[in-house]
Amino acid sequence: MSTAVSVESRVSRVEVTGEVITAYLVDGRIISVPLAWSWRLSEANSAQRANWTLIGDGQGVHWPDVDEDLSAEGMLHGIPAHRPRTRAASPRATTPANKAVQPTSRARSVHGARSGRWPATRTGIRCRPASR
Repeated sequence: MSTAVSVESRVSRVEVTGEVITAYLVDGRIISVPLAWSWRLSEANSAQRANWTLIGDGQGVHWPDVDEDLSAEGMLHGIPAHRPRTRAASPRATTPANKAVQPTSRARSVHGARSGRWPATRTGIRCRPASR
């Protein structure tokens, strides 16, 4: 006969210093993770860090001033909060979706637009200008 014990990790209180986030669990365990794991809390001031509320029945903690949520399970399993990428860093964000892509001069030349001849393409299919 086997017995499974389910231990749910619930936070009773939390402290945030300039270096660590410390969560005190209801069963007596203490979890400490580096403050750098939460980029929002690391950029917050001490008053914002001190203003927290429990989520659910202690499954996590919410800091309303900086819109940060950390779960007890995430801290136990070592899952840091990653800073989201900005849209400006993405090349797609700077190019309009409906911008027409123009062929390069080499591509126009290779396909005969300048010379009037239409050579075979890489697939072996000959391209001809549309009849008018």
